[in-house]
Amino acid sequence: MKVLGINGSPRRDGNTNILLDSVLKGARNNGSEVEKIVLNDIEFSPCQECENMPNDRFCIIEDDMQTVYKKIEEADAIILASPIFFGSLSAQTKMMIDRFQCIWRSKNILRKQVFEKRKIGVFISVEGSNRKDFFDNARSIVKNFFVTINADYKEELFCSGIDEKKAILKQPKLLKTAFNLGVKL
Repeated sequence: MKVLGINGSPRRDGNTNILLDSVLKGARNNGSEVEKIVLNDIEFSPCQECENMPNDRFCIIEDDMQTVYKKIEEADAIILASPIFFGSLSAQTKMMIDRFQCIWRSKNILRKQVFEKRKIGVFISVEGSNRKDFFDNARSIVKNFFVTINADYKEELFCSGIDEKKAILKQPKLLKTAFNLGVKL
C-alpha cells in the first residue's frame, strides 16, 4: 500500500508534523510504502481559475503541484494534516486544495473521473484552543477535497488545546493513537 502524508503546517517540527510522522511510522511498520510532502517546502501558486482550464487532467500552471497531483493519483491512502488557523485549515493546505479546482470541474461539470483509483482519506488536525467547531469547518473542506480526489473519508484525529511547539510530545496517548491509525491503514 502506498501512503502519502501531506503536511500543511508552516511550523517545522511542530505538533502537526509530529502527529503526521507518527501515523506514517505506524503505516511503515505495517508494511506500507510511505512518503511525505511538506507544503511549505514546495513552490506553488494559488488557483488562478484559468479560463483555459484543461478538460481532463491537472492544472495548466507548471509548478510543484504537478508532482503533488501525480503522487496523489498513485497513492492508496492520503493523510492530510493541517493545524487550525482562524477556525479553518492553514493557508498552505487551503491553497493546495484550491488547486484541485480543475479536477473538481472535470469530475462535476464534464463528468470525467481524473483519479480513477479509490483511496482512503485520513484527516489529522491540531488547534490551540478548545473550539471543536473549528474542526467541523476544516472537516467540511477536507471532505469535499477527498470526494474530488476519489478518496473515502475514513478516519480523523483531532487534537485540541495543543498550541506550543512540540506540546504534542507531552501527550503520549495521542501519539499512540496516531501510530495505531497508521497501522490500521
